[in-house]
Amino acid sequence: MAELYRIENLRLSLPDMTKKPLLGAAPRIEILKGISFTLSKGEILGIVGGSGSGKSTLGRAMVRLLEPTGGSVLFDGRDITHLAEYELLPLRRRFQMIFQDPMSSLNPRHRVGQIIAAPLGLHGFDDVQRRMLDALDHVGLPRGFATRYPHELSGGQRQRVGIARAIAVRPEFILADEIVSGLDVSSQAQVLNLLENLVKELGLTLAFVSHDLSVIRRLCSSVLVLFQGQVVENAPTAQVFDQPQADYTRDLLAAIPLPDPDQAWV
Repeated sequence: MAELYRIENLRLSLPDMTKKPLLGAAPRIEILKGISFTLSKGEILGIVGGSGSGKSTLGRAMVRLLEPTGGSVLFDGRDITHLAEYELLPLRRRFQMIFQDPMSSLNPRHRVGQIIAAPLGLHGFDDVQRRMLDALDHVGLPRGFATRYPHELSGGQRQRVGIARAIAVRPEFILADEIVSGLDVSSQAQVLNLLENLVKELGLTLAFVSHDLSVIRRLCSSVLVLFQGQVVENAPTAQVFDQPQADYTRDLLAAIPLPDPDQAWV
């Protein structure tokens, strides 16, 4: 398969605001420490690791919500590592993000239709209303939901609105950051099945950030395991779960009870 992302020796540091002096800049903490991998078109990559491993930071660097301090991020052959925002804007339609908490990422004052239509208008699409309704269809929400507000929806429905907003502009890549962690098991299964179907129907490439290994095993074709800002495992999902190479991966598998993947999501 053709390559969509190439990440080479990626480094990223952020200010440590817990140690900020009264005068001067806060010291910086290195979050990502020389990460390298590739992501092929059509792939579903699971990015997993414990708290503080850098998995969410890596995802945000991939869609340039954070600017790396070293290394490079190539998207479809183009170096986007240090592009200015005006240079990124035409590219942002091509890579989208679904956030963990839909209540904080969906404007509570806007109706669902407005929320989904907003990026369509930003990127200059014609026939915004039709595209907004098509997005609702794709995520399995009735078109009448376009007039509802986020607080009138369940958690699973709000997350579907977030997915609809992301796919409305027909991106090539979506970053999903812990998007099922706040949902009950039934809603998790529905969202995972939806994502799997959308990848096939729309030709998407997906990076799925999660701490839940059972979710990663269910959805992803390959897995990137992070530990303290470094890659310790990068392999097809079956290999990671059946023949883990890194001690940290074995510790993760031993620490988290994994249901039978053939029985857990029905």
